[in-house]
Amino acid sequence: MNKEALFYAVILAALSPAAHANSIPREATITGRGGNGRCTVEVNVDGTAEVEISGSSGLLTTISGQPAFWRRLQCNTPLPRHPADFRLARIAGRGAVRLIQDPRNTDGRVVIQIGDSQGGRGGYTIDLQWRASRGGGWGHGPGGGFPMAKAIRICQDSVTERLNRDGYSNIAFERTVPDDNPGRDDWVMGTASATRGYGTKRFSFSCSVDFSSGRVRSVDVRRR
Repeated sequence: MNKEALFYAVILAALSPAAHANSIPREATITGRGGNGRCTVEVNVDGTAEVEISGSSGLLTTISGQPAFWRRLQCNTPLPRHPADFRLARIAGRGAVRLIQDPRNTDGRVVIQIGDSQGGRGGYTIDLQWRASRGGGWGHGPGGGFPMAKAIRICQDSVTERLNRDGYSNIAFERTVPDDNPGRDDWVMGTASATRGYGTKRFSFSCSVDFSSGRVRSVDVRRR
């Protein structure tokens, strides 16, 4: 081997480990067994990162910016290969969170992209919830009636329809939760982002939901 070839071989060997250094595996802490599932993901991100969950294994990959790192991966049961239903909710975090791969379409593999464009590291807490392949059901709304997960979904559909009507697209829901303020037990609220032209805007929204019928009584969407 000549000196030039040896030089490039040494450089390649030195760089090869770095190519995988931005992916950090983690095994979930399992705190229950069977039935409907839930995983809580906590990570710190400065730039762009992707979280992949399959079964009880997680992989955190830094796409850009400073290396992301795990804080917690806790599940009550491993994510099954064929969940009957699935939803993602961002509990905390200042940037955009997008579902890239849905486990219902990928044999139980979920991929989430996190984009943190502000300076410094941002902490993110994300809930993954799914329904077992047979039986089971989501948590219910007030009085044990209409399931809360469906209320959240129809609220998001109403918000999407409103933003589409105003010319926005690429709508990403960052956080959607029941309103826990007194007298607001039939409300769903959250934040979202959407694009129009070359700009991305952020919105806050709230929906009043009739839990007996699943009908959205009203929806309010405001620029943040």
